Amino acid sequence: MNKNITTIAFDADDTLWVNEPYFQEAEEQFCALLKNYHPQHTVSQELFETEMKNLPLYGYGVKGFVLCMIETANRISNKTVSADVIDEIIQIGRELLQKPIELLPGVEETLNQLKDNYKLIVATKGDLLDQERKLKNSRLEPYFHHIEIMSDKKVNDYQKLLKHLDCRPENFLMLGNSMKSDIIPVLELGGNGAYIPYHVTWTHEQQEHVGEHENFIQLKTINEILNYL
Repeated sequence: MNKNITTIAFDADDTLWVNEPYFQEAEEQFCALLKNYHPQHTVSQELFETEMKNLPLYGYGVKGFVLCMIETANRISNKTVSADVIDEIIQIGRELLQKPIELLPGVEETLNQLKDNYKLIVATKGDLLDQERKLKNSRLEPYFHHIEIMSDKKVNDYQKLLKHLDCRPENFLMLGNSMKSDIIPVLELGGNGAYIPYHVTWTHEQQEHVGEHENFIQLKTINEILNYL
């Protein structure tokens, strides 16, 4: 890996703290609400298709997820789903927004060792209010020079971020649990990527590994990055 790193960016959800297991739990609750219409795997697939259709409109986050659950429930029930079920769907979303922050192992220790020698930032997708709340409740804010809540994580999104940070790609390192969002676009820009797999990954973010690349490393835990810097 390039040793001229000056700026290190961290994805938030499932890199700094637990997130996707909460969404999967919410999806299971949603499927259970609609079990009289379709089996769980069918409801789950219908929900995913709704999310993909609406992603350009709603973006990422809990609020869009709730709207997609309501739309899916109406569609698969032929608009016969009860108001009580809609209320329960809204409550599922409300509970998601109030989940406690559970930091992943090694996160705070790693940030503490890096903060004096690198410019640390958060670069994450999701709903602005929700991500700001989670960051505040995580008590990690003091470690970061900049927080970027991104609408998406494609090459042009990272280009804008690097321009804002006045950082050259070769001086930039991105750590995250999504090959699709955190690693591949950064490598395409000439930046550096460190992939930290998480045991649960949203289907939309699943992608094959990049293979051999001089600017890519794979970690088992976040603190392993200290061995490369």
